[in-house]
Amino acid sequence: MFSKAIVRKPCFLFAEGITTANLGAPDYALALQQHRNYVLALEDCGLKVTVLDADENFPDSCFVEDVAVITDEIAVITNPGAPSRNKEVKSMIPVLEKFRAVKFIQAPGTLEGGDVMQVEKHFYVGVTARSNENGANQLGKFLSDFGYTCSLVPVTSALHFKTVVNYIGNNNLLTAPEFVSHTEFRKFNIIEIPQEELYSSNCIFIKNKLIVPAGFPKTKAKLLALGYNLIELQVSEFEKMDGGLTCLSLRFS
Repeated sequence: MFSKAIVRKPCFLFAEGITTANLGAPDYALALQQHRNYVLALEDCGLKVTVLDADENFPDSCFVEDVAVITDEIAVITNPGAPSRNKEVKSMIPVLEKFRAVKFIQAPGTLEGGDVMQVEKHFYVGVTARSNENGANQLGKFLSDFGYTCSLVPVTSALHFKTVVNYIGNNNLLTAPEFVSHTEFRKFNIIEIPQEELYSSNCIFIKNKLIVPAGFPKTKAKLLALGYNLIELQVSEFEKMDGGLTCLSLRFS
């Protein structure tokens, strides 16, 4: 279970980051407030949060999840598939070395943490435009040294795997329609997200609390019916930049 998190404040050039959302430019002041509320929510879930200063060299650098995959034993430094994000990993290396021994994904492999979902001792890795099979297989090799298993899941409908699929504890999987009948997920209780509320697929389960984006009533009703203790957060400015709740932190024990 998570006990720590690392976040990075949005930088002043946040609006210049990569996005395909077509939702307009983010409001920087509002993004900072939403980020502060996000940190408070993580702390409310019992996590000790390390807050890194903004990195003005990289507009997307607040989406720290993409630069590493952390297990109980190691931190795997990724090789982001977006060229503009590739050098973000350098500043994270000394931060992560304080917590774990580090390994590195090497080119031609690409990998971003938003494509990696852990369920107990198994990792599902989405193969996307940002994470290729080579990078996924490198991660799998690192993980196998510590008794983890790994499977690859092709993703065609989203930027990242966890944009549309997230494990929320209690054998429940929150997923877009694309993966409802996927053979990799037969063992789970599937909670299908309506097409018009796909953004709500991205959420964080921590210590019997579920942090979810606000403004998605159909998804909220399904989760409340299952007995989840919800923390709703406004993350509109991060949605404008193709980012979600999981993207904004690295969570580990």
